[in-house]
Amino acid sequence: MIQRFIELGEGYSDLYELLEIMESNKHRVSQLLCLKVKKEDKIFASFVAVLQPASEGKFQPLYICREGIPFPSKRYGLFESKAAQINKDIISFDVKPSTDFAETELFFHYLIGILRLNYLIPPLT
Repeated sequence: MIQRFIELGEGYSDLYELLEIMESNKHRVSQLLCLKVKKEDKIFASFVAVLQPASEGKFQPLYICREGIPFPSKRYGLFESKAAQINKDIISFDVKPSTDFAETELFFHYLIGILRLNYLIPPLT
């Protein structure tokens, strides 16, 4: 199975796109994540919507707004409200910031490893 992050942006106007993806694909949303990082003595969040794999092709998208959302904030409230509307819990945990990695793709591999180890996404098959 191919699991890939699809970055929408850093959580400003693109947060609304993530909320729309959650609404229009509520039957496919398997997990909602809030990944918190500490940068410059402030906490920022990445929001992730993990969708069930497509019926054909074995591709599982993980839509992310990466590290641009102050935590807590009104934008977190929007994410929390949409999660309640689609009857999903938000799983929150701390991760290393993406700036600790030479490339964003390495950061995404790190996150996929964490998500697999915690059984939040299926193992590589």
